[in-house]
Amino acid sequence: MKNAFVIVTLSSLMAACASVPSSAPVAPVPTPVVEAASPDPDAGLPNVELTGNLLFQLSRAEFEFRGGEYQGPYLTMLSLAQQTRDPRLARRAAEMAITAKQADDALAALRLWRSIAPDSDEAAQYYLGLVVLTNNFADAEPILRSRLAGMPPEARGLALFQTQQLLARAPDKEAASAMLVRLVAPYGNTLEAHVVLSQGAFARGAKADAAREAKAALAIKPDSELAILSLAQAMEDDAKVGVLLKEFLDGYPKSLEVRGAYARVLVNRKDYAGARNEFLALAKAQPDNPAHIYALGVLAMQMNQPAEAEKLLVRFLDVLSSSNAEDKDPSKVLVMLAQLAEERGDLKGALAWLDKVGSDDPKMNLAVQVRRAQLSARQGDLPAARRILTGLSPTEPAEQAQLIGVEAQLLTDAGKAAEAYKLMEQAAAKYPKNPDLLYDFALMAEKAGRVDVMEKTLRRVMVQAPDNQHAYNALGYSLADRNVRLPEALKLIRKAQGMAPDDPFIMDSMGWVHYRMGNLDEAEAQLRRAYGLRNDADIAVHLGEVLWKQGKKDEARELWRAAQAKDPRNDSLRTTLARLNQVL
Repeated sequence: MKNAFVIVTLSSLMAACASVPSSAPVAPVPTPVVEAASPDPDAGLPNVELTGNLLFQLSRAEFEFRGGEYQGPYLTMLSLAQQTRDPRLARRAAEMAITAKQADDALAALRLWRSIAPDSDEAAQYYLGLVVLTNNFADAEPILRSRLAGMPPEARGLALFQTQQLLARAPDKEAASAMLVRLVAPYGNTLEAHVVLSQGAFARGAKADAAREAKAALAIKPDSELAILSLAQAMEDDAKVGVLLKEFLDGYPKSLEVRGAYARVLVNRKDYAGARNEFLALAKAQPDNPAHIYALGVLAMQMNQPAEAEKLLVRFLDVLSSSNAEDKDPSKVLVMLAQLAEERGDLKGALAWLDKVGSDDPKMNLAVQVRRAQLSARQGDLPAARRILTGLSPTEPAEQAQLIGVEAQLLTDAGKAAEAYKLMEQAAAKYPKNPDLLYDFALMAEKAGRVDVMEKTLRRVMVQAPDNQHAYNALGYSLADRNVRLPEALKLIRKAQGMAPDDPFIMDSMGWVHYRMGNLDEAEAQLRRAYGLRNDADIAVHLGEVLWKQGKKDEARELWRAAQAKDPRNDSLRTTLARLNQVL
């Protein structure tokens, strides 16, 4: 089971765990749960006169540090902090040491900062974060024990969670776990203590211990979402987790965190209809939660409900724009909306959605520009499409090769197969160790009638990327489609299916090789399963031919008509109908 769902859920319930200010690259550390009113930032600071000499030393230290020096600027800041007793200078010395990855110097500066400002929560945050990351547990333990003891009972539970989150970042997992057990021991009769111990046990890989502690937490509070999710995390079996969460929801139907986790389990199991029902219940309880609307939109796409998917994703954009979510980048959804528009033939609408993408992710922007080029070519403007591609300048060789492959495909689609083949042949020579490019070149070689080049190139891919199921599947399918070396084709496709048992295109290949070998029942079973997973025109054509051979001609024609409606220019459909002398 994918345990990410539990971690995400728990993080939402422990959002009070604070982070060290962004100016210092230190891992997040716990803060007190009960905080006083925001103090005057200048309260308690020493009255230090900013003389010309002091300003000169501070400025020189900063310029030297920004210029790449470390030792001099650090010592200057540390010395000035000792002289002035100004905690801000001690903090700056610590930041310099942390940036330079000098743990011992950072600890020295942090100890000075804490001695100057012993009541500073920020100084304690920095200090705890560093001592844990450097496995200095002897320094951290008394501070954490004192914090926990000083918490009022109603705040101690969250403080325990914060402590566990802090210690989870320690490199020495065993020592951190042992310290967590000691810190939690005085509060062992509380729900939070058992959940914390469960999370700590899971983090170090002790799943049986994690499950035992989660069950102990449930015994204290049977309706605890944290406890049931901790138990689910420790089980790591989708089928058992699904039963566990469903039983919990039957008893406590208002548990939204658990319902969300259960919905994601159903997605993992590809029970999209069941997952949709759970997300609908979540959306009813929280109608403006963008995460639920997004999930429903994606599920609608997966369930081949494009109109519903578009409606939901547009609503997601509206809700996201007015939400307080930290990540408000809608790029992925804009790309999905472009895909939906393209699938219904609205190429201008697809381009309009893509024009709204303004992501900070270079890879996303590259993908969007590639898609714009493809859509321009589909509109008949190949020169504009090629201009978009040539205007891109990725630095990574893999991305450079990708653009060549895209351009070659555009040339092929425009009827310039010879020019496309030459371009890919040159690219394969330029990037001989790029298995993705070689794979695309192999497929193009087959379409050009160069099956010798195709097979040779696919075998090169198998050597470079032995876990690339597509190469085995492509060669196996090619042999089956040409009705040659069928035992070898079956062996290749079986190898591919062993790597990706739920891939509908590999199922399609398996069905096709069984058809060629005369195993019609097995062929039908494989192709029906593939078509159920992926409503693809090529799969429909193959399944139709198997049914035709079995005498189920009406059903075969129905499938071919569906394929024709989905892809009117499908080559496989055209050649199949011509070979069987059929007209739809």
